[in-house]
Amino acid sequence: MMDDRDFSQESSERAELIEQLLAIGTALSSTHDLGELLALILTKSREITFSDAGSVYLIDRSNEVPVLWFKVAQNDSKPATSFREFAMPMTHKSLAGYVALTGKSLNIVDAYDLPEGVPYQLDRSFDRSIHYRTRSVLVLPMQNQEQETIGVLQLINRKTRPDITVTVENVLETTQPYSVWEERVLRSLASQAAISIERNQLQESIENLFEGFVKASVQIIEARDPCTSGHSERVADLTVRLSEEASAVSKGPLRFIYFNDRQIQEIRYAALLHDFGKVGVPEAILGKQKKLYPMQLEVLRNRFALVQRTLEMECAQAKYRHLIEHPGHRPDHEQEADCPHCHYLTTLDARLEAAIAQLNHYWDVLLETNEPQILFEEPLEQLKELTEYTYLDVDGQLKPLLTEEELMQLIVPRGNLTQAERESIQAHVTHTYQFLQRIPWTKQLKDVPTIAYAHHEKLDGTGYPLGLKEPEISIQSQIMAIADIYDALTAGDRPYKQGLPVVTAIKILRQEAAQNKLNQHLVDLFEHRQVFSVLGHIYES
Repeated sequence: MMDDRDFSQESSERAELIEQLLAIGTALSSTHDLGELLALILTKSREITFSDAGSVYLIDRSNEVPVLWFKVAQNDSKPATSFREFAMPMTHKSLAGYVALTGKSLNIVDAYDLPEGVPYQLDRSFDRSIHYRTRSVLVLPMQNQEQETIGVLQLINRKTRPDITVTVENVLETTQPYSVWEERVLRSLASQAAISIERNQLQESIENLFEGFVKASVQIIEARDPCTSGHSERVADLTVRLSEEASAVSKGPLRFIYFNDRQIQEIRYAALLHDFGKVGVPEAILGKQKKLYPMQLEVLRNRFALVQRTLEMECAQAKYRHLIEHPGHRPDHEQEADCPHCHYLTTLDARLEAAIAQLNHYWDVLLETNEPQILFEEPLEQLKELTEYTYLDVDGQLKPLLTEEELMQLIVPRGNLTQAERESIQAHVTHTYQFLQRIPWTKQLKDVPTIAYAHHEKLDGTGYPLGLKEPEISIQSQIMAIADIYDALTAGDRPYKQGLPVVTAIKILRQEAAQNKLNQHLVDLFEHRQVFSVLGHIYES
């Protein structure tokens, strides 16, 4: 019969155990990494039962035949033993497989002396490989709220004292069976652990789903703008690396910057999606390589060909009329210098040759000015001449060889976009923000839209779309701005320009920083820590 002292001690031990379980529950709910979670479950289960060793298995039902994954193992008496994950068949033959299939617990006094007729048995090869002896075993199903078994918790060798090292020689004296009370407590803990694991797996599934969504979104962007293929990933790589470098700075103006893992993930998503709004920009503008669109240039080429054919036809008609009006003239006679008829015909040929030469010259000027380069005064004047050149179209109407719209595109002083086209492309930032705003971001990712929205803002207020100044631009957006500009300068996949060497791109970034457009300290860090090396670029001065 239990006396008052024994009862008091047992009550105290059980109260302490309950406190431990509450602490374990708190720890389980705050752990997000699956590997850490499984290790925590096993460690705490062993601590409250004085178990020398143990392991955790998870059931994988992703394939037609479910398997058990051996995920975590611990052994106090064999701490140097390394364990690796592996999959094993889920059958009644193994202890873990039996529990996984039946959902029943196993409380075994001696795993080397099992009752006759049981379908399961201990695989002793593992004991032999590490010179160990498994005796008492408690195997528990980890079941979720729907009573579905998602894993198995296995505890080995309940010790008489927690500080004992179990050996093959002393295992009978140092270990004892698991009590019914411990089985009951551990089964409850296993269920709590199952819920935590399931929550973790659900969180991981959601993150994988969103990661897939982000990658699909990037693929859509690149499908619409093949000229910038890979740009989003490169900007994300540069932005993340520069953010990590800034977080590592311990002194100077950047010492206050620190990003945790979640914030780095937020920055990465913002960088990957920073150009998603390009889906709202007309495809012709996105893929524009010259000042004129290919179809416009083809129309102009046909127009020039029509003008030349018209000139040739007019010359032939003038000759024909002259010969009809002067029937005595034979064009195959030997031409004399004082023959007025010959002189007239020669003059017609010369005028035609001069007109065609002028037309060809205009075409060369047009092709020259169609290139996305700085436009100088001389071709600009010749373009204006070209607008005054008219011709008769097939309907007999007088029309300009170069239309006002075509002229406005060709006289763009720098690059290949008109102001209207540039504004259309710049609107992609607003389209991006409006799209990202519609996504129900988690608390940790809520700033993704605003970070992406400001990546074209400049510290002096000359950026777009809002014209923000330095205090209004987040440090994440300032970091992304540097990454975006660097990749735009060095990318070699743009058909309308060649990628610049790293040293030239860095020089331009420094110039932008000197003009208070980019963060000087971040540009210095970008250069000194060679953040660009994440893309495989080498700085050769």
